[in-house]
Amino acid sequence: MKTEIVYSQTFNNHDNSMHPEHAARTDVMIQALNNSILKDQVTIIQPTLLPEEILYNVHTIDMISKIKVMDKTGGDWIGPDTYVCKDDYKTARYAAGGTLQLCKKVIDGEIDNGFALVRPPGHHATRSQSMGFCLFNNIAISSYELLKLNKNIFIFDLDVHHGNGTQEIFYSSDKLLYQSFHLSPHFPGTGSIEEIGCESGEGFSINAPLNYMNGEKTIQKLMDEIFTPIAHDFKPDIILVSVGYDGHYADRLGSLKIGINYFGKLLKILQEIQPKIVCTLEGGYNLDIIGKCFLSQIGQLCDNPIDFEDRVPKEKINTDIVIALKEKMKDYWDL
Repeated sequence: MKTEIVYSQTFNNHDNSMHPEHAARTDVMIQALNNSILKDQVTIIQPTLLPEEILYNVHTIDMISKIKVMDKTGGDWIGPDTYVCKDDYKTARYAAGGTLQLCKKVIDGEIDNGFALVRPPGHHATRSQSMGFCLFNNIAISSYELLKLNKNIFIFDLDVHHGNGTQEIFYSSDKLLYQSFHLSPHFPGTGSIEEIGCESGEGFSINAPLNYMNGEKTIQKLMDEIFTPIAHDFKPDIILVSVGYDGHYADRLGSLKIGINYFGKLLKILQEIQPKIVCTLEGGYNLDIIGKCFLSQIGQLCDNPIDFEDRVPKEKINTDIVIALKEKMKDYWDL
């Protein structure tokens, strides 16, 4: 398997040490990779800068202009939780550009798969609003460009927070399948079972809101009975994964009953649907475990799985969500 990782120290320019989403997150992951047997099995490449005009295909002029102004004045806050640093207009374009760079290489067959280890993250950024630690929506920008090539895009969002921005941007499209499991009630307050898409996209947004007592067994039932069968029927040309390690039971901003090794297992399941996969980093804030979670997924992408000892707390299996979601989606898919 030929796996590439997009990464650059440039992403560390976006940093606030008092904020959960800070530069040490990717530092920890790169250090874990360099200390592992996987170091020589992947290639780290530098990101390309996203052309400015591509931003306007996904985001509004006002949203983009706001970040440009804050960038020039040395940084500021967009709302209560999202910061902008000096030079962030360029840094965020490197994050989006690096993600798109991998997507193009995978879809063209140059590499088998890839991981965009980029910051700032993106899946909460809507068409018109930066929010939830996210400036531009990296995965949505890549998806938009791939849709121009008439490709079927499957976005699987495994972050503990619902990817409201990604869903909103493609809510009326039948060329993009969006699936998410996430903690609820939790930020950003979206992602109910009732959110299924609109117009041509009705039935193409599929959400499984979980509670704190749910974890791997519940998610596996969702994968086996709903998510995977629908994805097979959709026949994606590429799978883009919004990766968040905040579903790990020890994460301070989320925590479902998910252990380190299950993050790799989820990629294995997705590979059986379509091996052309690009992951892009979203959340995950426990510096003691995110490096191992990252290696769990890189190992799977390289076809060299690594297992870690991790005692996952006992969960309460949520059969209600499986039954309800299957009932909701049976009119759109063969379940």
